[in-house]
This record gives sequence, structure tokens and C-alpha cells, in this order.
Amino acid sequence: MSLAGKHVVIVGGGSGIGLEVARRSAAAGASVHLGGRTQARLAAAAEPLGATWQVVDSTDQDSLAAFFGAVDRVDHLFTPGASYTVGPLRELSDEDAASPFVTKFWGQYHAVKHAVPRLAPDASIVLMSGAASVRPPGAAPAYVACNAAVEGLGRGLAVELAPVRVNVVAPGTIDGNLWAGRPADVREASFDQYSRDTLLHRVGKESEVADAVLYLFGSTYTTGSTLYPDGGYTLH
Repeated sequence: MSLAGKHVVIVGGGSGIGLEVARRSAAAGASVHLGGRTQARLAAAAEPLGATWQVVDSTDQDSLAAFFGAVDRVDHLFTPGASYTVGPLRELSDEDAASPFVTKFWGQYHAVKHAVPRLAPDASIVLMSGAASVRPPGAAPAYVACNAAVEGLGRGLAVELAPVRVNVVAPGTIDGNLWAGRPADVREASFDQYSRDTLLHRVGKESEVADAVLYLFGSTYTTGSTLYPDGGYTLH
């Protein structure tokens, strides 16, 4: 499927994997609309792409309603935006433990809910999970459960919204925006460990996750599936 003339909406498109998907979509001739929480970041991301943008908070349904209310049509929706705390059951407060569900699960659930009236009959949706759903990397049970729940959500939405296609992308550890702000020693140790734990013996790139998202946009006979661009982490 060509993206030329299509309308691509990305909630969490101001940086990272979302921005890489935006770049690819714009280069393929799509009209791109970016959403996120930071106005300056969105404006800087959108300008070179000729994209439109709007501030949105995916934990606020009124904000989501306003965001999608300004969109005429959605051919492809990608929802990578989330912010949460990860850690052990014994150490996290209940509020921190719930944070992946608040932003990553319910944020995507409500984004789809408010997008539904704007979806084209042959639209596609790609949700964001993570390879931790299949292989927990450490003591972070709520985060692991949230990722598994997002994958279940994708299957459930694929049934309810058909013939709109709904799929999930579940990356492993990716060298990009998410890790850029973390201390160098923490990043290096995590990357080394992940490289040892994968079949391909390296961390991934944002461009490689974007490849999977663009595949799911265009694969017209794929729905209810989860792709794992994880270097074989879930198999090793």
C-alpha cells in the first residue's frame, strides 16, 4: 500500500521512534499530523516535514477529544507516546507501579477510542508494546504486565474494529531518544547486557522499529498481530 495522499497521525511523534515514522511517512507522500506534550519539540519536529501538529496529553480524554476533533481523517494511527516508572514490586509505590498502565495502556486505549470516528474504512492502527511482555528483563512486573496487556488490547481491537486493521509493535532495547538522556554508565551496561541476551548481539535502532511500523501500515492482510523488532531477544 502506498502512503501517498494518506493521512498519518502519530501520538508521540515529536521524538524517537514516533518521529522516525513521521519522517518515513512524509517522505512517502503522506500528510502527517503529530501529537505530543511539548509544544517546542513538536514544532521543531514538524517544520522540516511539512507536518501539522497539536499538543495532546494522552492521559486526558478531553485533550484527546480536542486532538482528534481537529483531524478530518485518519488512514494510519501510531501511538508510541508514554511516560512511566519501572521497578520492583517491593520498591515501587502503587502510583508508580500503575504508571505504565495509566500512560501506555489506557493512553493508547483512549487514543484509539477518540480516533474511531475519524478512521477511514481501510485504516490501520499500530500500538506500541515492548519485548518485555514475552521475556521480562528484570524485576518490573507491572511494566511487564502492561506490555502484555497492550498486545491483548491489539487483538481485541482488531476483532471489534474490523475491517480496520490493528497491530502491535514490541521493540527490544533501542539506541535512540529514550536512552539518550540516561547516564552513560547505565546506558553502556544495559546495552552490553542486552547485546549478550539477543541472537543478533546488538541493540536496535529507531529506524529498525520504524521499518516494522511502516510494514504494518502497508500489510493489508495483517491484523491482530504483534511484531518483535528485538534482535531475537525473546528467543534467546
